[in-house]
Amino acid sequence: MEPIVEPEIDLFTKDIPSMEEIQKLSDYVHSSESSHLNFSEQLEKNIPKGGQKASFSTGIGLYIVGRYSEAAEKLEKAKDCQEKFIYLAFALKRIGKFKEAIENLNKSVDYGATALNITLEKGATYRLASDFDSAAKELRTASNFENVSAEYHYQLARLQESQGFYEEAKDNYKAALELSPNHQKALFRLAYRCDLSGDEDAAIDYYKQIASGNQTYVSALLNLAVLYEDRGELNKASQCIDSVLKFHPNHQRAILFKKDVESSKTMFYDEEKEEKKTLKNQILETPISDFELSVRSRNCLKKMNILTLVDLLNISEVELLSYKNFGETSLREIKSLLDGKGLHLGMALEEKHLASAESADLDISEDEDEELLNKTIDDLQLSVRSRKCLQKLSLHTLGELTRKTEAELLGCKNFGVTSLNEIKKVIGNLGISLRILD
Repeated sequence: MEPIVEPEIDLFTKDIPSMEEIQKLSDYVHSSESSHLNFSEQLEKNIPKGGQKASFSTGIGLYIVGRYSEAAEKLEKAKDCQEKFIYLAFALKRIGKFKEAIENLNKSVDYGATALNITLEKGATYRLASDFDSAAKELRTASNFENVSAEYHYQLARLQESQGFYEEAKDNYKAALELSPNHQKALFRLAYRCDLSGDEDAAIDYYKQIASGNQTYVSALLNLAVLYEDRGELNKASQCIDSVLKFHPNHQRAILFKKDVESSKTMFYDEEKEEKKTLKNQILETPISDFELSVRSRNCLKKMNILTLVDLLNISEVELLSYKNFGETSLREIKSLLDGKGLHLGMALEEKHLASAESADLDISEDEDEELLNKTIDDLQLSVRSRKCLQKLSLHTLGELTRKTEAELLGCKNFGVTSLNEIKKVIGNLGISLRILD
């Protein structure tokens, strides 16, 4: 993958560039960390300048680097033209001023903007505002571009996806790609949709198509890396992350993910530990009849329906002594048996009591904010990787998630520090946290 060649566009001295030129410049600025830094430095030098031309160029520059409120303020002062109104609408949309964005899109038509493009942008704006009826109404006015415009099918698919019509959305993403095979946004959304629905082979194929292009599509590469790591293809996962870090060396998610993948390469199955765990379970299930106890003790335990070693861990000394004909001699005999195995009477009861106490504490928290903890994890807008790991742990609500410790989450296969930090940040913003052991 090679970096995008710098376009011969001088935003700050040339006459007003076209929409196509602005898009090329934006692609270049976002293609690498160094190009973004260089452009930002150039932008800072021009921000103090006054005049309509300077207001336009710095407004566009501020939009490109993601400073949307400042961009809107600058563009308001620029000379009226279609590019001004369109990018002003883009900036307003980004800061949630959807009504004002629509008004500016309408103004752009009076200055020569293409009607179809503006209709589709208005549909996207209404969709982001969750006004799905208005979005659908806009798209219906462009329905004559079905099987003609890739962007029409893409915007229709985005609306269907927002409404939960996932299969219909996938069909329209595919229709967009048939008309424009290199439509990167359609490729990404289709890959993402396939990923969420469990069709990992298709998702990998679509993400690979994006990765084969000449632009570093960070989200696609990181999602592809997740899929590769889930399959145990760690070298391929590393290659994806390295592609990101080559052009964005300080990308925090990629850096953390790189550490996770490298850690996965050194993970191993502790066979001895698992064997010990299995052996312990086998010991606990050993019948009482296999131990050398007196006839009196064995008969008493049988009458009490205590048939295995684990049954002894679920009864206390007081309960045993309260049984008819069960005396101190039998008690000492059984305690000696358990001591030799590092166990004691009532051991399981104590563990259950601690668990119940923890559960009671959690119940109090749930009573205080039951509505929050009953929210589904799907509402958190987590990355695909984190969401998959939580699904593997059968965690569906925030309440279930807060019952887990960091160690329990990290114990899940392929659940690393990146996912843990993401989850902690998201739920921390909601005022809740993972369980902490004293």
